[in-house]
Amino acid sequence: MSVADLNSWNDGPTKAAIVDFVGRVTADVPPEKRVAVFDNDGTLWCEKPAYIQLDFLVRRLAEQAAADPSLKDRQPYKAAAEGDLAWFGDAVTKHYNGDDSALEVLAAGILSAYAGLSVEEHAEHVKAFFAQAKHPTLGRPYTACGYAPMVELLRYLEANGFTNYIASGGGRDFMRPVTAQMYGIPPERVIGSSVGLDYVDGHLRTTAKPEFLDDGPVKPVRIWGRTGRRPIFAAGNSNGDIQMLEHTAAGPGPSLCILVLHDDGDREFNYVAGAETSLDEAKANGWTVVSMKNDWATVFSG
Repeated sequence: MSVADLNSWNDGPTKAAIVDFVGRVTADVPPEKRVAVFDNDGTLWCEKPAYIQLDFLVRRLAEQAAADPSLKDRQPYKAAAEGDLAWFGDAVTKHYNGDDSALEVLAAGILSAYAGLSVEEHAEHVKAFFAQAKHPTLGRPYTACGYAPMVELLRYLEANGFTNYIASGGGRDFMRPVTAQMYGIPPERVIGSSVGLDYVDGHLRTTAKPEFLDDGPVKPVRIWGRTGRRPIFAAGNSNGDIQMLEHTAAGPGPSLCILVLHDDGDREFNYVAGAETSLDEAKANGWTVVSMKNDWATVFSG
């Protein structure tokens, strides 16, 4: 793929930094070391007004509250039953600012939402959700809420010998059914948060026990555990991506770290909540900040 195929990126310092980096890497770094990692929520697809996975889980929590009225006065079931998506978004934002009080309550509900299903049954629930659910304000199918410039970047890196991975705080088994379709990334290259699994009579079944929250300092640990490589390219958008970006930048050879800034309220959303520290770190460490407003000619395909 040529530079011309990055046609969703406006010409400027950001695009030039990407092209320059890829040019240096293809000359000096062997393909097996060209590992790129991407956060998902807010980096590859839209994360506002609430995370896509939260919509999936909120629907399930609302179903549970409808079946058991005793749950309606307990969080997170209360917020789900009332359609209070702001409560869920606030819980995650508080987490990125160091307050896990609401996230712990949310996690307890999430962990039990689909417990007991086989991994194949869970995947079918995810596929059914993506087949009919739409973004509440953009009016687009969720599968059309991936960022066109980032998908082009994935293809550009791939064409230049990179192996791309997703390393997200989102659920591994929520992303896997759609990442090949949306990004061309197969399920074995999706690293994410997960619940424990049990082996029962030939099947793997989900449990209500947490396994990994793939966020913050856990991200580089999980990346190494899955790839055995230190990435040389990393893309994120929030405080939860700082350690992944730090780990990438600390390698001995060339590296590029980019941080997507949501500053386009006309075409997507304008916010920095949950990304304040990462933006400070980007400035201090020379990471490349991608302005959605200025650097992207288009946000979504079609």
